Amino acid sequence: MLQWARLHNAPSYLRLSLQRRSSVTPAQATAVRPTLTASLPHPQHPLTPARVDPYTLLAPELSHVRHTLLHLLGSSHPSLTQIAKYYFLHPSKQLRPLLVLLFARACNGLGGDWRIKRWQADCEGAGGRVEELDMPLTRPDVLNDWNPNMPDHTASFEMPFSLRPPRRPKPPPIPKPLYEEHIPSLAGEILPTQARLAQIVEMIHVASLLHDDVLDESPLRRSAPSAPAKYGNKLSVLAGDFLLGRASASLSRLGDNEVVELIATVIANLVEGEVLQIKEVHGDLLQFEPGKPSPQVRREDWNIYLHKSYLKTASLMAKGARAAVILGGVREGEMWKEVAYAYGRNVGIAFQLVDDVLDYEEGEATLGKPGGADLKLGLTTAPALYAWEEHEAMGPLIKRKFVQEGDVELARDLVRRSSGVERTRILARTHADKALEALAMLPDSDAKAALLALTERVVQRKS
Repeated sequence: MLQWARLHNAPSYLRLSLQRRSSVTPAQATAVRPTLTASLPHPQHPLTPARVDPYTLLAPELSHVRHTLLHLLGSSHPSLTQIAKYYFLHPSKQLRPLLVLLFARACNGLGGDWRIKRWQADCEGAGGRVEELDMPLTRPDVLNDWNPNMPDHTASFEMPFSLRPPRRPKPPPIPKPLYEEHIPSLAGEILPTQARLAQIVEMIHVASLLHDDVLDESPLRRSAPSAPAKYGNKLSVLAGDFLLGRASASLSRLGDNEVVELIATVIANLVEGEVLQIKEVHGDLLQFEPGKPSPQVRREDWNIYLHKSYLKTASLMAKGARAAVILGGVREGEMWKEVAYAYGRNVGIAFQLVDDVLDYEEGEATLGKPGGADLKLGLTTAPALYAWEEHEAMGPLIKRKFVQEGDVELARDLVRRSSGVERTRILARTHADKALEALAMLPDSDAKAALLALTERVVQRKS
């Protein structure tokens, strides 16, 4: 019997194993100076050139997700509709919806409740059909959330409002009893609820970009004027709030309380991460001992940085992947939820680490946004923390948030003269390895192969 078919009966043991594997510090990950090892093939997980391109594999599904997502963003205010759609109309990686769809393909059919979820996707009135995901749970004239793209399911504000007697609800359909034991086997399909979840996580991501670009005063996003630069700060903030509202309404119609909890806490995590970043810039989170002119990096400094990276980046990837397999019928106590979360969390951290490297390595033309933005915002990321370990002169620059004339240029020079960039890439590879270890639990499939290839793309990307 396949290894994965045995593992779902022993989740506690495997969960402990995963926890042990993930307990590595940045210092341990880069204990050996990486000038030689960074260019060598990785010994544990040699990834040959990708045979399954993740974007090619799911190109029709991604196109459908993108096209129908725009359908969800109509508003009674045309200007709000325009700005809400603005970032969706520019090319993007679509990494977060891709993760949701790949884990749906990789795990559907394995969970104990798969047949029920599959039945809900087919049965009228069960709530899982494509057309039912757009239907409101409350009367449209009560919601007053007008979407001109969905005139049959939404309504605008009208006067007067008369008391109406409630309609008797239809009894929900009852699935046929399932007498035979469920035998895990890959179904190779994506359910409508999972496709809608892919749209929800992308809406939340874009909402966070709108808010971030206001807070960071960013002039560019995806090689085009940022929303604040084009439409102003107020409309950008409101458009982000509007996206979160539409995402929350869509989330409620998926019919799974655990998924609602997971994605709702993502929104809270994004806010907490932004507050942590503001405190770093305007407060003194990176602590310095008084009277010491050359402070040293503490473990707590790394904890703050990695915690912020999880809140702002990895949380959405990890919880989105976990929610995807739950919608595919994975029960509590089955391993697949843990695999999805462990992969998403580790690949999300790796993604952010590489992003912080690119802020030093690449220019505006490659990134689609200004290079060196983190230092200009007063942010200390992994390359600077590593450079601080090698050059004491970095400490005072970090302490004063790079605000003095020449600080940004000096900090970039210190990073260049250190092994900070190389060590950050090795730390990213360490987290990518943890993601690959989680994937080893999955049965072989084209979706699993695509996730392996995606992991390599994350650590090798240049934009």
